[in-house]
Amino acid sequence: MKSFNLKNNYLSIFCFVITSIYCFGQQGNVTINQDKNITALLDIKKTMNKEVNNSKMYKIQIYSGNHRSNAKSAQTEFSNSFSNWRPTIQYEPPNFKIWAGNFRTRLEADRALKKIKRKFPNAFIFKPKKKKS
Repeated sequence: MKSFNLKNNYLSIFCFVITSIYCFGQQGNVTINQDKNITALLDIKKTMNKEVNNSKMYKIQIYSGNHRSNAKSAQTEFSNSFSNWRPTIQYEPPNFKIWAGNFRTRLEADRALKKIKRKFPNAFIFKPKKKKS
């Protein structure tokens, strides 16, 4: 009886070793087929993102004050009210400012300002100055 169990154990180990040698994970190659214009568009998007504070663009200032907490609450209130434009906090000592939008034309900015002024009556349009490097 012991020899049967011993043979059975050796057979089980032998089978395990043989199957583990031949059982590998799946391997393969992935080929991505995409339009060549996608990389060009991504490059254009990268340059546009670098020019976010471009002086040719118009922005709307929502808030200006020397308390970060008030600026954060104004930013949150703006985000909840207007999902079209992403507000950002800018710090220009000693004030925190909330800027929204990135408008290419004054007309575009004026249309947005008309909607924004209902909730933020002190909002105004401006062109940011280029930051000195």
